[in-house]
Amino acid sequence: MPPQNPDGPNADVPNADVGDACAREPIHIPGAIQPHGALLVAGRTTQEITHGAGDVAGLLGVRAWIGRTLGEVLGDGLAQRIARITQSSASGGYAGHVGVGDGVVAPLDISAHVDGDRLIVEIEPGLETPLPATAILGQLEAAGAAFERAASLKALCDRAVVEFRRITGFDRVMIYRFLDDSAGAVLAEDVAEGMPSFLNHHFPGSDIPAQARALYVRNLVRVIPDVAYAPAALEPAWTDAPLDMSDCVLRSVSPVHMQYLRNMGVGASASVSIVMDGVLWGLIACHHREPKRMPYDVRAAARTLAGGFARQVKAKEEADGYRERLRLRGLEDEVTARFARDGGLDANLAEAAPTLRRMLAADGVVAFRAGELHMEGVHPPESQVLDLVRWVEARGAHPVVTDRLPEDYPAARAFQAQASGLLALVVAPDEPFVILWFRAEEVQVVEWAGNPHKAVALGPDEALTPRASFEAWRETVEGRSRPWSLAEVDAAARLRDTLLEARSHRRLQELNIRLSDAVREKDGLLQQKELLIKEVNHRIQNSLQLVSSFLGLQARSLADPSIHAAFDEARRRLQAVALVHRRLYRADQIETIELGRYLEELVADMNASLGREWEGLVTVEASPLLVPTDRAVTLGLVVTELVINANKYAYGGAPGPVQVTLEAQRTNLRVVVADQGQGKQAPGEGFGSRMMTAMVRQLQGELVFADNRPGLRAILTCPVAAPIQPAT
Repeated sequence: MPPQNPDGPNADVPNADVGDACAREPIHIPGAIQPHGALLVAGRTTQEITHGAGDVAGLLGVRAWIGRTLGEVLGDGLAQRIARITQSSASGGYAGHVGVGDGVVAPLDISAHVDGDRLIVEIEPGLETPLPATAILGQLEAAGAAFERAASLKALCDRAVVEFRRITGFDRVMIYRFLDDSAGAVLAEDVAEGMPSFLNHHFPGSDIPAQARALYVRNLVRVIPDVAYAPAALEPAWTDAPLDMSDCVLRSVSPVHMQYLRNMGVGASASVSIVMDGVLWGLIACHHREPKRMPYDVRAAARTLAGGFARQVKAKEEADGYRERLRLRGLEDEVTARFARDGGLDANLAEAAPTLRRMLAADGVVAFRAGELHMEGVHPPESQVLDLVRWVEARGAHPVVTDRLPEDYPAARAFQAQASGLLALVVAPDEPFVILWFRAEEVQVVEWAGNPHKAVALGPDEALTPRASFEAWRETVEGRSRPWSLAEVDAAARLRDTLLEARSHRRLQELNIRLSDAVREKDGLLQQKELLIKEVNHRIQNSLQLVSSFLGLQARSLADPSIHAAFDEARRRLQAVALVHRRLYRADQIETIELGRYLEELVADMNASLGREWEGLVTVEASPLLVPTDRAVTLGLVVTELVINANKYAYGGAPGPVQVTLEAQRTNLRVVVADQGQGKQAPGEGFGSRMMTAMVRQLQGELVFADNRPGLRAILTCPVAAPIQPAT
């Protein structure tokens, strides 16, 4: 595990402060390496060595190497391979194996990568006898087949730790998954006899700061062969800006982390990242009691196996989500069928309550309509339910979703045993008609590897030190229930539409029976209202289209290309807003919009406006997802801006592929706009960038830019349903 918040007597500094201190540590520029290997820094074009670290002379059998070329030190053949690799790959790679001879006393593995105008060459001991490719492929094939046979995520993790321990030979191998609050839990473990177990233990988020998680995405395998090593500094002394060693396998690690591992009783450590769609899902954490190396061949096999494991995890999570949606659809149909019986909603609401409860796997359900309560299962007392209904009504039209109701609604502490989880929605505020699903409290006993809340006393000149105890520390968590899934929240929103339709149908039947004339008048008013709303949307769309046309005419009359481009960008932004109104004009539901179809139409319009040479190059891969209409407008503007940026900068103005991806992540959504162009590390300072920053802030989201290798990945993460924040 990575660095953890310290412990100490007379503790008075909170964990959060210690975590901030860990997060500020510059772990990517240590200026030193682990001494089991050696590192050479050379000019990218001249290949002349300027600096080194580690026992270069002992490993290569050369005494003088500063000022010499890589060809003179490593041999011309290897130097040429290094040049080819670093020229053809942005990230570099494996250069070759050096056998014993010509001063080399043990087999070596050589790898290289580029950092600006520098070549960084890493030399580390290899296997005495390289593993045959057939043997490696056979092990990977057998492990992959075992992964495919696993019936569940738990079974998959249990199988994976066995396979990774067999390949790596470490004493302890764990599957460590990151949770929503950045903490992590050990889902599976295979451990040698005599080693302590961390199975099902939790580790606080401060153990792996954000900058460490970013490096785990960048470097998929990290090895510390000996936690007691003394760092080998760069020689001669480095005088320029610190050397970025983010991509170095031999990079020296934080002394805090080293002490952390020693406190765990570990002699060697390795970690293999589990990355899905660019997001760090978890780690395969390996520990050994004694120092242990992990040569390149073994690292490559572990990296490949981790990729196969990640794909199986994604497949099983998607299959679970699909089965859950099928189950919910079936129960939705059952509820709808009940409300379609004689008497409609009024006569069948009480009878349908058990099905409503079962639909969302709730412990209790309450339907409040026109002053009447229909209750089923476990629920709070009636007086407190009425207070809760008023609280839900005050929250507005968006569903209320929480698995820790006492934290959001303090009065719920009085009945948290019956209702610590709540999913509530206002079906019709005019009646009012409110449905509340409850989940009972599930007291959780969370087992931590050491006390996660213990603080540490740090003086102004004292160094940060990690905690010394990893003894199991149990914490009882009260006032929480099983969480609600995104599929369940979507099902509740669809049910609201069904109930509204049932209510409307029943009202129409009553009006037809009592006063046919009143029915015609009512229907006329309803149709007029719907037509008015559609006409408003239609006119807004037409007005925006007219403005867009005026901008196009004005642009064609201007000779300045930069002004012409600015007008085109403004037109695309208008089209993003106009498209929402066009969809609302065609749809019956105006509160929400299906974001995947909206993005597909938005990109289709942009493909047409970018010119024939861009035809079919901007593509969309989107999961179906309902979002509030106002959020769809803001998301469309952000996506438009990101595609405009790719159009302008990714390929130097030339056409090239741009992929727009939409996917749901629990209660969040994630939009990725990726190109394969020149890459860009940060947004600009122009109007578009400022507008995009404001839009992301309104969404309460986060926009990050990552290397797409090649190109740029813009990743927007934000809640699926949250009030739009006012622009500042």
